[in-house]
Amino acid sequence: MHELLRSNLNFFWGGLVAETLKRRGLRRAVISPGSRSAPLTAAFALTEGIETTPVLDERSAAFYALGLVKATGRPVALVCTSGTAAANYLPAVVEAHYAGLPLFVLTADRPPELRDCAAGQAIDQQKLFGDYAAWQHELALPDAALLPYLRNTVLHAWRTCWHQHGPVHLNVPFREPLAPLPDDGDWQVPETFWDKPEPLRKPLTEHEGILKALQEAGDGIIIAGPHHSPDPEAYARGVEELARCLGWPVLADALSPLRHTSVGTLTPIAHYDAILRDQELAEKLAPQAVLQLGPLPTSKVLRKWLAGLDVPTWIASDRPVNLDPLHRRNAIWLARFEELTRLGALIDETSDLAVAWARAQEAVAERLEDSLTGCETLFEGKLPWVLAQNLPARTPVFVASSMPVRDTEFFWPVSHRHFRVAANRGANGIDGTLSAALGYAEGCDQAGVLVTGELAFLHDSNGLLLAKDYPGSLTVIVINNDGGGIFEHLPIAKFDPPFEKYFATPQSVDFAALAAAHDVPYHAPESWEEVVDLVSQLPERGLRIIELKTDRKADTKLRQALLNGA
Repeated sequence: MHELLRSNLNFFWGGLVAETLKRRGLRRAVISPGSRSAPLTAAFALTEGIETTPVLDERSAAFYALGLVKATGRPVALVCTSGTAAANYLPAVVEAHYAGLPLFVLTADRPPELRDCAAGQAIDQQKLFGDYAAWQHELALPDAALLPYLRNTVLHAWRTCWHQHGPVHLNVPFREPLAPLPDDGDWQVPETFWDKPEPLRKPLTEHEGILKALQEAGDGIIIAGPHHSPDPEAYARGVEELARCLGWPVLADALSPLRHTSVGTLTPIAHYDAILRDQELAEKLAPQAVLQLGPLPTSKVLRKWLAGLDVPTWIASDRPVNLDPLHRRNAIWLARFEELTRLGALIDETSDLAVAWARAQEAVAERLEDSLTGCETLFEGKLPWVLAQNLPARTPVFVASSMPVRDTEFFWPVSHRHFRVAANRGANGIDGTLSAALGYAEGCDQAGVLVTGELAFLHDSNGLLLAKDYPGSLTVIVINNDGGGIFEHLPIAKFDPPFEKYFATPQSVDFAALAAAHDVPYHAPESWEEVVDLVSQLPERGLRIIELKTDRKADTKLRQALLNGA
């Protein structure tokens, strides 16, 4: 332990927190400045083996950490001071809860005697995140007799964060001193203090009966929903083996590795939204059973079609959460779907239903390709199609909620270039989009791309404060259609007022000036040829902004025409 962390009990207490987490596997911490958190800040900054990043804005810091978690699959620690600083973590904690991401939150706090008495920066931080935290606990004030308690409590928090795939919250009160002023203590523990750490294990359950029921269910389909994994190839292999066990087609969301990863002979279905808009075809392609892997894709067309199917439905999840917003007749089990592939023989037979889906996919893909190839205007729906063909292989792509994630689902074709496409789809909000993308690209250790509308970008423009010392590479493509394009697809769009001012909410921001204020390179391409030139090669390091100016009204009409086969 660093010598400074042995100065007094407060700093030793913080040092033991960091050391315990490091020995369990923590490698990253994101820290926001503050006074009360000084013992924790110093502990993480000075503990060898933990890489730390300072971020001024707590909301931005939390989503930056979330992006790192999404990329690596490992917990990341968040550290902040007391008061409203901690409250700014809430949107990211909510997202982590619904997305099943292990975020380890540590909030410094005033001691009990400085609460409820008008002391500065003192709010009620106990159970601050409510049920959104998988587990929460307020640590005791530093006490030399309680070091084993501290170690074991931090270990329990780590195990919960890891095994339950969700955020945990430790509230950590300190009395002064909040600087490493020496006291009379001899602050050290014997090496035996760390003996026999509990091994990390994820309990797995075998389900021979479920696999047999699936194989006997008839011609079914597999719905591969959003999935974030540090090893997308392994996930794709698992799904392909499962499909070969069953002979079923796989409908792959744009946020599933299957849409972008080639591991064998499986060709997933990408354009299910456009396919299912044809009522006659939708009836022909109806399955006798459904196996859903993870959450459902975004497509409302797909969800409506599934809701109308009166067939057995199985939902695979490794978290004890309800992933069925359609409330279908289903059977849910809490196990990783990969375990099923070990229980059955590969039949390598394609069902008639799989053949029908493949033919429908081929026809729609050809139609969309012809239409998008001939589209010379800067139509925002063409961007995913252009990126799929021109980004460097294995590029991490982060997609904002609202219209960008839907256009990615609609128009990003099946590719074999191993892109890693992610989004904040736990709570589906636009909070922290830029910051999460910065963390995701860095965590993937490769030059990345963010596709975002201008409203989502502006909502998190404080993420630009990370640009100065950002160690990764992120190209931000801002689709500026002068408002919220997704609202154009809602019935309220026909009523103006109040639509334009209160729903579309155009902001009219000078993005070139905003980029210049943060010393970030800026580009405004006026043709697809310029876009291709900009995305075909990504910078090795740093942040840059590409503003793609589009026509919101015209894009809405063209999108509907393409998806409906006009």
